Amino acid sequence: MLNRPALYAAITASIAAASTKERLAVMFVRVHGLREASLRHGYAYGEQAETQAAAVIAGALRPGDQLFRASADRFFVVLPHLRNVGHAQLAAASLAGAFEHPLGNGQASWRAHVICGVALYPEHGGEPDLLCRRAEMAHDEARRRGDQQAVYQPGETWVEILYDELREAIDGNRLQAWFQPVRDLQSGRIAGAESLARWRSERHGVVSPASFVPFAEQNDLIGALTRWSINATLRQVAAIPDTRGMGFAINLSPRVFTEVGVVEQLFGALDIWGVAPERVVVEITETALVHDLGLSVRVMQRLRDRGVRISIDDFGTGYASFSYLRRFPATELKIDMSLVAAMRSDPRSAKLVRAMIDMAHHLDMVAVAEGIENQSTCDLLTGMGCDFGQGYHLGSPQPAVEFAALLSRQT
Repeated sequence: MLNRPALYAAITASIAAASTKERLAVMFVRVHGLREASLRHGYAYGEQAETQAAAVIAGALRPGDQLFRASADRFFVVLPHLRNVGHAQLAAASLAGAFEHPLGNGQASWRAHVICGVALYPEHGGEPDLLCRRAEMAHDEARRRGDQQAVYQPGETWVEILYDELREAIDGNRLQAWFQPVRDLQSGRIAGAESLARWRSERHGVVSPASFVPFAEQNDLIGALTRWSINATLRQVAAIPDTRGMGFAINLSPRVFTEVGVVEQLFGALDIWGVAPERVVVEITETALVHDLGLSVRVMQRLRDRGVRISIDDFGTGYASFSYLRRFPATELKIDMSLVAAMRSDPRSAKLVRAMIDMAHHLDMVAVAEGIENQSTCDLLTGMGCDFGQGYHLGSPQPAVEFAALLSRQT
């Protein structure tokens, strides 16, 4: 949908027309709420909402600004003749303010909010492609922080990942599967591992998953990354002796958990690599599960019917209630590291963690604590009856081959 040549031509022309004291801004705008409007009121209504959103953005701009539509809910704006970064931030704030009131046709209304990312010429680049990418990266930073806008900040904004670079790394199997040990807190023995993707880029060196996983989610690469993760993990698990009760966790992004075909991909990979379903733990965050509760429960039940274990990840940071937990056919409750870290200094956090452990046991689930960084925290959790734990104190992430060697020494 994006007329990229026209966008780049507009940026180039604005750069050429700018005086030495002027700035040009490229703003990436995403309107959040359009998808929900379509699902609630129908696709025809959703198309009208998209048109209305574009009109609202256009109405918030100056006469000389140029608007380019990138997709149903994504836009680029070229802002010429600015004096400083403050004027670009003022334009973003004005645009956000235009969406403060409900929109609609009178019979049905919808609410939306915009998140804007800004890149400036010449500070952040001299070419249209670079300015557009850095504006989008600033948007991602604003979204990560929970802000409505952000200006690109070298050294603060996440690593500049190129779509083609990550796509080729996934397709070319240039990522690595690392395993972080999960230990039985009562015996101290390794009881399994969580599989984590690692990527060494030719441009950046080691790239944190905190950078490339969200990038994959926002740029339609998360499906390919999930397929790679499933197969890379199971290939390593297949080479590890089947020790009774040992489980290997694979994280499924909320973006793919309920998509058609994901369960079939996992089942097909289990057959290809000859891994028993009972050896696999699917981790999914509680927030993702309650987004579409009925569908999530059906997907979880299909996994459980095959024998795959299910872990509710980051528990304690989302919105799952006791009534939700009653419906989830899960086998594990994974307590978020933020609560675990606060246990020693905050008695209320410690009581909350203990309550979560007891609740898991009452629901016939095991309790797993994340982020154990010292022996005192480990001892506290063990005394509470927590079943399993992971964290740097119990074992750092390591290449799957090294984990297999560690496991062999334990055996």
